[in-house]
Amino acid sequence: MPAPARFLVVLDADSTLIRNEVIELLADEAGRGAEVAAATEAAMRGEVDFAASLRSRVSALTGVPVEAFARAIARIEPTPGVRELIDAVHARGGRVGVVSGGFHEVLDTVAPDLGVDVWRANRLAVADDALTGEVDGPIVDAAAKADTLREWAADYGVPIGLTFAIGDGANDLRMMAAAGLGIAFNAKPAVRAQADVVVGRVDLAEVIALLPR
Repeated sequence: MPAPARFLVVLDADSTLIRNEVIELLADEAGRGAEVAAATEAAMRGEVDFAASLRSRVSALTGVPVEAFARAIARIEPTPGVRELIDAVHARGGRVGVVSGGFHEVLDTVAPDLGVDVWRANRLAVADDALTGEVDGPIVDAAAKADTLREWAADYGVPIGLTFAIGDGANDLRMMAAAGLGIAFNAKPAVRAQADVVVGRVDLAEVIALLPR
């Protein structure tokens, strides 16, 4: 069991923890970046089922070589203020989690580099050193994000009222509703409308003022 924490902050990854949408970076490798970007935007607005959309977008990655992960990681831009936020959470006795509809293959490098304590994401199936176009295992969707926040809160002994969820897309809404405080960040209109707090500037350091002292 992990050591208890005073509070828990859980972020989405793509367009929240980082500025990028990783699936679009990978789709660029297959020459299908624009097509996948349009599908991602529709999913984040909540216009299509996330799991079905993800499977469709991942199918566009069929044949992309696994070395594309390194190229994608090299293009990742951490969101302004992310290191300041994570440092502040740790200084105040909290923990930081990231739960993502993106991919472990990238988050496993990016998350520890930024100081994230725990993370969960989808995995991509690989055969013969190339992507098969399928997701490996259960999809991390809106329900899984909410369940993960609750699970991590229990693991760290944090009351649900002292959990903070930060997200931008429709698949973050259930996680935000489950948390003590749901924070819309760099968010779509539907997410801003349902959030407890809206952060307008694309600077995660803005969240520090909302944390327990």
